[in-house]
Amino acid sequence: MNRFLKKICTGILCGVLGVVSIGAQEAFAADAKEMRAVWISTVYSADYPSTTNNAEAQKNEFIQKLEQAQALGLNTVVVQVRPKGDALYQSDLNPWSAVLTGAQGTNPGYDPMAFMIAEAHKRGMEFHAWMNPYRITTSGTDVSALSADNMARKHPDWILTYNGAMYYDPANEEVQQYICDTVKEVVEKYDVDAIHFDDYFYPSNYPLPEGETREGAVAQERRDNVDTLIKKVYQTIKNTKASVEFGISPMGIWKNSTSDEAGSATRGSEGYYTVYGDAKKWVEKGWVDYITPQIYWEQGNAYADYETLVKWWSDVVEGTDVKLYIGQGIYKDSVAKEIAQEMQVNEKYNVDGSMFFSLRDLLNNRQGCADAVKAYYQTATKPTEPTTPTEPTTPTEPEAPVTIEKKYAYAGRAKVTVNGKAVDFQTYTIDDYTYFKLRDVAGAVNGTAKQFQTYWDESKQAIELFRGVPYSSSVSGAAGRYGDTYGTTSTAKLYCDGERKSVSAYTINDYTYYKLRDLAKLLDMGVTWEEGSATIGINTAKSYQ
Repeated sequence: MNRFLKKICTGILCGVLGVVSIGAQEAFAADAKEMRAVWISTVYSADYPSTTNNAEAQKNEFIQKLEQAQALGLNTVVVQVRPKGDALYQSDLNPWSAVLTGAQGTNPGYDPMAFMIAEAHKRGMEFHAWMNPYRITTSGTDVSALSADNMARKHPDWILTYNGAMYYDPANEEVQQYICDTVKEVVEKYDVDAIHFDDYFYPSNYPLPEGETREGAVAQERRDNVDTLIKKVYQTIKNTKASVEFGISPMGIWKNSTSDEAGSATRGSEGYYTVYGDAKKWVEKGWVDYITPQIYWEQGNAYADYETLVKWWSDVVEGTDVKLYIGQGIYKDSVAKEIAQEMQVNEKYNVDGSMFFSLRDLLNNRQGCADAVKAYYQTATKPTEPTTPTEPTTPTEPEAPVTIEKKYAYAGRAKVTVNGKAVDFQTYTIDDYTYFKLRDVAGAVNGTAKQFQTYWDESKQAIELFRGVPYSSSVSGAAGRYGDTYGTTSTAKLYCDGERKSVSAYTINDYTYYKLRDLAKLLDMGVTWEEGSATIGINTAKSYQ
């Protein structure tokens, strides 16, 4: 359907349905023509499921979340069904996901994806099966920690490791075929409406060999490897069931105009170089049915202005059959509080809808975003013609640049007790301050009231910390190199429950180390110092003082 004709129809529909009650919301979401989607993340059980080894509880939880999303006017769920080379569905190629039972490879006693698809379709909602193609672990390089039926364990030659995690090698032709077979299995066996890939391709900033440049032969070979997979997956889907769509959600910036005059007027991390993903090419070649760039910035951002990027992607899809949906980063306060205004910006361009990241932020109504989304879908009347663009928003001040310092780090072993029990920590001392590895602290307080999960978000170049979520990792605290060395100021951002935090840190042997008191303040847990025994005490039953 012509985009502007679709907007007219949607405007009429909104005008009629804007006055209906919440009880009639089911028909509203089912009849909506534009994409109104939410990502449901299962890695670390971030959005779902909150319980393990309880099929009925998982089913009831999904139904509740589905109905909550639909009551806001959404018509599509994008569910992460293959988060780490595993499956939330019955598969002959991928082991059962650990988020279902707590142990990878353990049958949960039902088929979650079949159930989720049926419940979504029962409500007239689309179901997009979200897969991460290459990721094997978020942390950990020990293949023996994987289930026996994990392909990575069966084929260790398929693996590349980087930054303490494992990935399937995009250059391996057997890996490409395995991913295509994985997609085919789902399309053949399940009534999915689309297969959805996220923005994780090569590991972020995967180093090039010495002497190679980001425009050199090796870098281009990596992009070719990813291109080959995207083309093969698209062909696999269409040859299996042509009605199923293929969509990708790449990094919001393809290239900055300073790198390529065809790029956007931005100054952020570029997907073309960071993860070797040439998303612009995939659109131009027609290897995707839709593209959902993650434009996770606010209007006026000095590095990546929201409207600047929406317009750039709109120009990319112009004249193609590829639909453009915008990935809306409501996990950020700066975006959540202006989400209605951002959606109004979308109306000016070739935008066919939105996908919100993620469900937990929407249902928690971060900065009133749920109220704004619901009101927008109930009452907004789309223009019949493109509106005249408004004057650009005055850019916000960029963050102060981080001063990178290299300092000597003295290795040590801190005497620490956690709730009275001695725990061995490998630490480093820099400028008389003792620094702890974040994942070591996570492991030590796991199972307590102050437990948290942590992982690296490549797209944001940030460490994400989620309080109250059980920690899971196959990496021990003593893993890796250890001894006196140098530490450099960490440039990694830190988010706690989606909120940016300003905490100083050092990168030592590829790991990020923080002062324990900074972490204790962040997590609101008690920390004491016993002078006589030179022992640090962590008490998760007390608050930080």
